[in-house]
Amino acid sequence: MQNSPQKLSFHGSGQKLFSLQIVNLLLIIVTLGIYYPWARAAVLKYTFSETDFAGSRFTFHGNGFELLKGMILGILILGGAYGLFFYLSTVHHPFIGGFLFFFFMMLFIPFIIHSSMRYRTSRTTWRGIHFGYRGDLKEIMNISAKGTLLSIATLGIYGAWFAMELRRYVLGNVRMGNVEFSYTGVGSTFFWMNFKGYFLTIITFGIYAFWWMKDMYNYYVNNIVLKQNGNVVNLKSTVSGGGFFKLMAVNLLIIVFTLGLGSPWATVRTLNFIFNHVEFLGELDLDGIIQTEEDYKNAMGEDLAGIFDVGIV
Repeated sequence: MQNSPQKLSFHGSGQKLFSLQIVNLLLIIVTLGIYYPWARAAVLKYTFSETDFAGSRFTFHGNGFELLKGMILGILILGGAYGLFFYLSTVHHPFIGGFLFFFFMMLFIPFIIHSSMRYRTSRTTWRGIHFGYRGDLKEIMNISAKGTLLSIATLGIYGAWFAMELRRYVLGNVRMGNVEFSYTGVGSTFFWMNFKGYFLTIITFGIYAFWWMKDMYNYYVNNIVLKQNGNVVNLKSTVSGGGFFKLMAVNLLIIVFTLGLGSPWATVRTLNFIFNHVEFLGELDLDGIIQTEEDYKNAMGEDLAGIFDVGIV
């Protein structure tokens, strides 16, 4: 099979995404919100189908019914827990309810990440090859509990190590057939990058923030490694601080001057910018990618990940 250059690209248009989102919005209003999971699935299907790697598009196989079931189950768990902790705070002592709710969320957030990753990856294919996530729920909860408590004990300093450990674990358990993902970022480098970024942003009255964002984004991408049968492929980001500034400034103008209606065009600009600045250092044996992952349809963490703005990739 003749393969195209191994790079990512996005072929979607702001006009098509706008049309899709308008239809979604109208159906959500008419159905009093019930259509939301189908709207989310439609946007995911469109976005994935317009994303290309080496000449082949991705496919998202999830549907609104799966997302609806997952959302209902997740909200019932969260609502029940909140009701219980509110009762304990009211009847007994506010500290008891607050402490238990904090402890619950410390374990619930990794549950959302785990469930969302397992669902999203298994419902995504490229050339018919399923992605997959092999993480263990108990392990990611242990990482989260340790990281949260140490971050509190160190007044946030350990947060950099926590973020990198969590990212290493999650990405290290992602597969695309027999292609293994891994992440090599370390907490110390990430900490000093953010330390420098924080103070330079203050000193420059916010101007350095775009270069800080660039450093963080490049660090995330540059530490992603793909492995296939002993072959190693590294990802490299070529994003610049000036590029980030131009992207965000223009996107802001588009959104503000269209009163939000231009958001789909801003989304398309962002996806094009990101994919056009990712390089693959090395090549995968595309014809040698074989199916290894299972289909999985439990979407309980998927919609909650969006609600809580939780994600790793």
